[in-house]
Amino acid sequence: MKILVINAGSSSMKYQLIDMESEKVIVKGNCERIGAGGFISHKLATGTKIEYETNFPTHAEAFAEVVDLLTTGEHKVIDDISEISAIGHRGVHGGEKFSKSVLVDGEVMKTIDDLSDLAPLHNPPCLIAMRACRKVFGEKIPMVVVFDTAFHQTMPPKAYTYPIPYEYYEKYRLRRYGFHGTSHRYVSHRLGELTGRDNMKVITCHLGNGSSITAIDSGKCIDTSMGLTPLAGLMMGTRCGVIDPSLVSVMSEKSGYNLNKIIDILNKQSGLLGISGIGSDMRDLHKAEEEGNERAKLAVDMLCYQIKKYIGFYSAALGGLDAVVFTGGIGENDDDVRERVCEGLEFLGVNFDAAKNKGCRGEACITKEGSRVSVWVIPTNEELLIARDTRDIVSAL
Repeated sequence: MKILVINAGSSSMKYQLIDMESEKVIVKGNCERIGAGGFISHKLATGTKIEYETNFPTHAEAFAEVVDLLTTGEHKVIDDISEISAIGHRGVHGGEKFSKSVLVDGEVMKTIDDLSDLAPLHNPPCLIAMRACRKVFGEKIPMVVVFDTAFHQTMPPKAYTYPIPYEYYEKYRLRRYGFHGTSHRYVSHRLGELTGRDNMKVITCHLGNGSSITAIDSGKCIDTSMGLTPLAGLMMGTRCGVIDPSLVSVMSEKSGYNLNKIIDILNKQSGLLGISGIGSDMRDLHKAEEEGNERAKLAVDMLCYQIKKYIGFYSAALGGLDAVVFTGGIGENDDDVRERVCEGLEFLGVNFDAAKNKGCRGEACITKEGSRVSVWVIPTNEELLIARDTRDIVSAL
C-alpha cells in the first residue's frame, strides 16, 4: 500500500509518498508560491533532487504537477496514480468535533470549514487541498484527515477551560485546544516502543520555530502549553508565548497601533527574534552568545528557563515523572539547549549524561544508567503517523 501525505498551507503544499510495507519514504517534496508563480522541489529516496520554477495558479495545478513527476519521465516512481491507495491530510484545527483521525466526506469538510474561525490561516488551505485532490485524483480515492488538535481532546475541563466568563465557552467554544498533537502523539508512542512501557508519565517537548510542551499520562494528554491558538505557551522563534493579557492594550496605547497590529507583533516579531534582535535561528543565537552578545544570551536563557518551568509544573500535574522527550528542530539538534534545560533537574530524578547528549542527533537516551527519570531525544515523524492513521482507517473500510 502506498499513501500520499499532504500538508497544505495557503501558498504551499508539502507532500510525501510512503510505502506502507516498509514505512519508507519513496519521494517527498514541496510546491511553493502557489498563486504567485510557482516553484517545486522534489526529492527521491535515492537522493536525486529535482527543482524548477513553474506556474501554480491554484493547489489543483500543484497536485497535477506532482502527479506528473510521480508517474512520468526518467525519475518516475509509479506507473499510474491508481497505485496510490489513499491520501492523508494534515488538519490543524478539529475543535471539539474531532478527537481522532477520520475519513473525509462532505460532512467532515463542512465541519472543517465551520471551524475556520478558530484557525483562519490553517483550515481553509486544508480544504483547498482536499478539493484539489478530488479534482486531480477523482472521487474514488479515499482521503483521511489527521488533526493537530485531536490528541489533546483527552484534557480534562480543569486543564482546557479559561478562567473567563463561562458564556464565552458556551457560545464560542473559546478554550485551550493545543497544537502539535500529531508530533506529541508520535514521540510518546515511540517512547513506549523503545522502553516497552505504555503506562508512563511523560513530558514531551516539541521545540522548533513553533514550540509546545505536553503532559501525557499512560498515552493520554492531560495538559499542553499552546491554547486557543499557537501563540500561547512557551516563547518561540517569533511568538511571545504566555504574557500578561494587559500588555496588549498597553502596547497599543504606547505605540498607537491597533489590536490587529499588536497581535501581528506578538506572532511575528516577538520571542527569540524580539529579545535578541538578531533572528529566530538558534545557530545564529549561539554564535552571537559566544561573541558576547548579551541579548542573544538572554533570549536563549529565557527559552531554557521556560522549558524547565513547564517540566516542573507538568511533573506536579502528572503526580510524578518517568520520562522527558525532546523533539522538533531544536529539541532534536540543539544539545546545548537540552543540557541547559536538564541542569538542576536532579531533584526530579534526572541524572543527566552530558557525554551522551553531546552531538546526539538521533534516537537516544541521554541520562545515565539507573536515572529514575529518563530523558530522550526522539526525532518526530508526523507524516508517518498521518500515513499510519490513513492506512488503518482505509483498511477497515
